[in-house]
Amino acid sequence: MNKNSRRFKLCDRLYIGLALLPLVLGIMLQVATKPASEEISISGARIFVTLDLPIQDLPITESQINSWLVIFSLFWLCRFFTHGLTERANTKRQLIAEWIVETTDKLVRENMGEYFKGFSPFVAAIMGLSATSSLLSLIGLYPPTSDLNIVAGWALIVFILITYYKCKCGFVHYVKSFGDPVPLLAPLNVISEVATPVSMAFRHYGNVISGSVISVLIAAALQGLSSLLLGWLPGFLGEIPFMQVGIPAVLSVYFDVFSGCLQAFIFAMLTMLYISSGFPADDWEKLKKKKAAAKAAAAAASSNAAVANNG
Repeated sequence: MNKNSRRFKLCDRLYIGLALLPLVLGIMLQVATKPASEEISISGARIFVTLDLPIQDLPITESQINSWLVIFSLFWLCRFFTHGLTERANTKRQLIAEWIVETTDKLVRENMGEYFKGFSPFVAAIMGLSATSSLLSLIGLYPPTSDLNIVAGWALIVFILITYYKCKCGFVHYVKSFGDPVPLLAPLNVISEVATPVSMAFRHYGNVISGSVISVLIAAALQGLSSLLLGWLPGFLGEIPFMQVGIPAVLSVYFDVFSGCLQAFIFAMLTMLYISSGFPADDWEKLKKKKAAAKAAAAAASSNAAVANNG
């Protein structure tokens, strides 16, 4: 498809619009459902509706909806970046897309090795989802990373992957690994195994929610300080919180932008390190060689038997 064609440009605009649409819908939902309040409050994700299920009721919360909005936005944004790819990059969007892919591939190879090179899409998805979720606070939406349930779900997925690769050499080998280096340390190793997803979830959640709480507390303190020092100004000037101008924006740059992106990177790094370090590479190579030798021996025995029968 010609990149200068009308149809191509129309598809570009469509992808951009579809990427922005979930965010616009989230803002509209926020405005329509959140009651107006002049006081500064710190609260968790609101529950919109609760579904009655046989085992346990399922609450549909603000963080769940915003997570899906982020997923849809990232999907259409990826469609935009990959639209009209060519063998040689001649557009800025393709250069950005190639840079993201190459950087993620390099990061995975350096931290996980060649065996895990197929993890690049997963790692990129984790960083993109986490960073974008934290950045939702910039447009007034509740960031899903401020909900422990969301981050704990991500940590649980990572824990399942860690356990899967630890069991590559068999379940018995996995159980025996708890006795390394000394069998007496097995209880501590079990606790350490269970603590992995817990620490990942609380580290990410704690850093994000603490930044939000600190920002709100400082904004409230600046409002009170402005009223105390400048409340004597005549008319409506005394009601304007001059102290809140500028400082909360600077804090937002750190807590919402820098800290949010940093926590996304740390979560992805921990994912790569936990999975790669838990994989028994040496034992896996020995097992592969043993299976290959057994397969070759069985093939040779079958060939000898066939020759003997023909003879």
